[in-house]
Amino acid sequence: MIRNNTELVIDIDSTHSDTFGRQEQTNYNAHYQTYGYHPLVAFNGLTGDFLKAELRPGNQYTSKGIKAFIEPLLSHYIEELPTTDILVRGDSGFATPEVYEPCENTNCHYVIRLKNNNKLSQLAEQFVQYDDNQKWDEQEVYYFSSFYQAQSWSKLRRVCIRSVRESGELLFHHAFIVTNLSENVSPKVVFSLYEKRGTMENFIKEAKTVFFFDKTDSPRFVENHTRMMISVLAYNLVNFLKKIAFKKIDQGMTIQTIRLHFLKIAGKLVQTARKIYLKLPSYHVQQNEFYAIFRRLRRCQ
Repeated sequence: MIRNNTELVIDIDSTHSDTFGRQEQTNYNAHYQTYGYHPLVAFNGLTGDFLKAELRPGNQYTSKGIKAFIEPLLSHYIEELPTTDILVRGDSGFATPEVYEPCENTNCHYVIRLKNNNKLSQLAEQFVQYDDNQKWDEQEVYYFSSFYQAQSWSKLRRVCIRSVRESGELLFHHAFIVTNLSENVSPKVVFSLYEKRGTMENFIKEAKTVFFFDKTDSPRFVENHTRMMISVLAYNLVNFLKKIAFKKIDQGMTIQTIRLHFLKIAGKLVQTARKIYLKLPSYHVQQNEFYAIFRRLRRCQ
């Protein structure tokens, strides 16, 4: 799905789809502690568009196959939108060179959460300071930036650190993000960029609860994958409808709200010799916006 944007944020994640019985490639997932599938998903973090999905067996690790998943996605948008700045965001399950390197090779940016470990903690502790005038009854938050190389990495990479000491506590708690953004982008801004990916959980929830993205009622894996992709298509059609027909303030509406306000309307179908009329009630509270949406859609013909 292409939009006329100069910025593209690709949020990558994995989610769970329940299975029932002995369906093909169903397996136990230790994280979700149940049987099912473990699909990879990618959304546009700015528009909510569902960019890509791939169904996987339930026992696949979060980042399994992510390189083959993300490389064609980056190539597609670089070709279609050559002047667009692309940013990839992901949680610590995607903290792997299989994400970093495709981004670096195509001049795309990334912000990926890192799991804490002893080396990262020692790195962070070098920056925080304690003194005799410490205000223990106040929260302290500091941001730092350094370079770090994990054993599985081929080179040093920039790591942004957020150190937080809560009021009344003795020690700092650290969070880490690896990024290839320029050092001109402050660590605080890097964390702000990452935290905006929280909206992705709402996108996944909408895809599941309304468009049955996680419906797996076939015994065959390929049929369940096909059904999943139909759900992706339906999700994008509705999302595109909201962008072209709804006011900006209403574009975040869920499909349940759209149904309640604009579809569940009492009406009467009247047929004459030459025409068929759909009469709607004049007292409908959303009638002004209903007809405004209708007019916007007609202009798209």
